[in-house]
Amino acid sequence: MTTHSRSTGYVLGAATVAMGLIAGVYYIFACCVMPALARSDDRVYVEVMNDINDVIQNPVFFLGFFGALLLTGVSAWQLRGQPCRWWVWAALASYAFGFVTTVAFNIPLNDDLAAMPDPAAAREHFEDPWVAWNVVRAVASTVALGCLARALVLYGRATRGTWEQRAEAVSRTGV
Repeated sequence: MTTHSRSTGYVLGAATVAMGLIAGVYYIFACCVMPALARSDDRVYVEVMNDINDVIQNPVFFLGFFGALLLTGVSAWQLRGQPCRWWVWAALASYAFGFVTTVAFNIPLNDDLAAMPDPAAAREHFEDPWVAWNVVRAVASTVALGCLARALVLYGRATRGTWEQRAEAVSRTGV
């Protein structure tokens, strides 16, 4: 076990929470937001999607979006000698794939949607590919979340005795 095992556990836990938040964002878009917008006419669809694309660019969202990647990467580095590292590396690879999907496909489609003056043409160009790529990133981030959750369980099992031994030593010495 590393000398930084407590902070290592906190980073892994924070990565898991951040990943859960991001997976939840993509999930809610896949099963609620986009199906609801599909019921709208072209003008409303484009207007609401453009509004969403504007307001989602905020510090709270970016904290989770970039934080999931950064914290998972830091956790993978911290756990490099531990058996649970493979789960964290799998999570990092899965989320990196979803992150690249967002940057390479969803964001350019968002930009195209904002730039197109005709709502019908904009929706035709945007809707099906954006929904499909959102499902890809939802699955990728959900897989990453599952991998991090598994790593967290394994890490907890591996450190349980260590923390119990330290607590007992502290209680015996009064330090």
